[in-house]
Amino acid sequence: MLPALRRIPQVRDLVDHKAYFVVHAPRQVGKTTTLMSLAAELTREGRDTALLVSMEVGAPFHSDPGAAELAVLGSWRATT
Repeated sequence: MLPALRRIPQVRDLVDHKAYFVVHAPRQVGKTTTLMSLAAELTREGRDTALLVSMEVGAPFHSDPGAAELAVLGSWRATT
């Protein structure tokens, strides 16, 4: 597999400008793998510490943003 920064080269500029970005693509095309690779590459460079947080656990609470936030944060805390 290509290194993440070669697969999505425009991300480097976004990271350098401390901008947010979204990766949107169909299922099974390598989004998670690419983002995990990107996080490892950025951390390895030593300028940033990257982490990947999924918002998927908040999906069941689409009408309650507070509950969605608590679910996401709870999931994140459980993995650290």
